Amino acid sequence: MNILNDTEQLPVIPVDSTDLYNVELEYLEDELSNSLSEQVNEVLNKTDDNISPKVNNKMRILLITAVGLIAVLACLILLIVTESGRKVFYKAASNYIYDSVNKESNSMQESTENQNQTTDGEDTIENGIDNDNTDYKYRHESYVNNYLVIGIEEFGNAKNTDTMILVSINTKDRTIKLTSFLRDIYIESLGKKKLNAFYSEGGPEYLVNILESTFKIHIDGYASVNFESFEYIIDRLGGITIELGKEEAEYLNKKNYISNPIYRNVVPGINQLNGNQALGYCRIRKVKTLGGANDDYGRTLRQRRVLNAVFEKYKSQSIFKLLPIMKECLGYVNTNLEKGQIEKILETVIENKITTMNNFRIPVDGLFEAPKKYNGVKYPLVLDLEKNIMELYKFIYLDTDYEAEEALKKYNN
Repeated sequence: MNILNDTEQLPVIPVDSTDLYNVELEYLEDELSNSLSEQVNEVLNKTDDNISPKVNNKMRILLITAVGLIAVLACLILLIVTESGRKVFYKAASNYIYDSVNKESNSMQESTENQNQTTDGEDTIENGIDNDNTDYKYRHESYVNNYLVIGIEEFGNAKNTDTMILVSINTKDRTIKLTSFLRDIYIESLGKKKLNAFYSEGGPEYLVNILESTFKIHIDGYASVNFESFEYIIDRLGGITIELGKEEAEYLNKKNYISNPIYRNVVPGINQLNGNQALGYCRIRKVKTLGGANDDYGRTLRQRRVLNAVFEKYKSQSIFKLLPIMKECLGYVNTNLEKGQIEKILETVIENKITTMNNFRIPVDGLFEAPKKYNGVKYPLVLDLEKNIMELYKFIYLDTDYEAEEALKKYNN
């Protein structure tokens, strides 16, 4: 019998999502506790009265231990297969990561929060561009989060950004996208300098601000690591698998890019590189990569290949093996990410089953010039900036040509 007719509706009672989450967890805990209690009582009540008290007690202990193990397994299953359980895992894991890394102040997040409070909003652009994200100063979409990874080369008191890779997590096509920004990119609007000069002048947040304002994209946070720490992280992970071309292998074995001579023994083809070898591989500029890229373009391609290899290595490890490794490695990483951001990254990647990485580079082939000298700067990369931004939008946000052009118009205003 249908209690409601076609026009009747049950009243909608607003419930906070946090309350629903807590209620569901309490329900699962109660159900599990009641079920286990019933099983224990049932088994213990069936114990044979004719068995001696000593044997009887041993049986009871064994039975209770077995049921306890079942309880642990049941809890693990709940954590894995239920949404509430997985949320508990994400929160615990994010706390673990946050407590392990070297934390830096997040004035970027405070700036975004203040901006969200003071911006009165603009009309959204058609075709799904930036819909309901008008509070951000630069391009931001709900299905993409951008994080800058910075590799720092330290010689004496000098600190230069040898590596600048934007990591974009896209839930629309379920990929992680790596975009290398070449260090010789010419930035005319801020003192006519190369991109790698800004970190040493103002630190990581200054570099992030330069990238945001130049390429009209919102960056949610950053993580940085220096070369020495990079070696340790690769070693602690057990090395990474990289395929080398003949020229690369020969070059690494006779030059000092691999700083420890005893490790200059790589071969053409598949290699298991340790930290010292992987760092040397990332720094090569003078010979072509496997596939033909040369100079700084080949170097940044190698860096992205190393990140891919690290990602694949982590995917192949069990969580129980990874936890102690992560604890040690994360101590070498500096970041301004908050606990909630780390939790969101974990949840986004796992819930969306993101296991694919795509690679990109700025500047794009054919959209820049490389003069020997430009406005007093030696060997800069002078970009056709608008066209490079549009290609970046197409890669990160999956724009069509029209959507990228319309978005750029908005953020250039």
